[in-house]
Amino acid sequence: DNSFASAGITEADQWRLTTSFTGDATPIASNWERTDTSGWGNIGTGMTQASGIFTFPSTGVYLVSFNFYGSATTAQLYCTASLEVTVNNSSYVGAAYADTQFYGGTSYNTSMLQYFVDVTDVSTHKVRFVIDAVGANTTTIGSSTNTGTGATFIRLGAT
Repeated sequence: DNSFASAGITEADQWRLTTSFTGDATPIASNWERTDTSGWGNIGTGMTQASGIFTFPSTGVYLVSFNFYGSATTAQLYCTASLEVTVNNSSYVGAAYADTQFYGGTSYNTSMLQYFVDVTDVSTHKVRFVIDAVGANTTTIGSSTNTGTGATFIRLGAT
């Protein structure tokens, strides 16, 4: 059912991390896949991704959401997930942040952030996702069967 497409949404896509990793990532450069679990759907051609850099399929204003799902084996003061944007295909700026804390033992937590990206040129306006873990015992959790750490991209309208 593409009833949303007639209302103006021409792009909606989801990606997820398939494999867990420990520590920092600037950006999360590998193990991304387009969501493909049973019942999943998208609108439009979707995003492309290379080495953790996401390229938009067309100009417009996009709602970009990122969900971090992680664990730690000891107490961790913070783990910051962030979305970074470039408008010149070179320099990235932190645009949205979300912190998560872990309280000892083996614990799990999640955080989510959102940001509107005004894509006026698909060759220069891109996004990537970064993990800054204060401790080496923080794991960003990935899975190829369900989405824990992942991103959603929805084109809301023309720029």
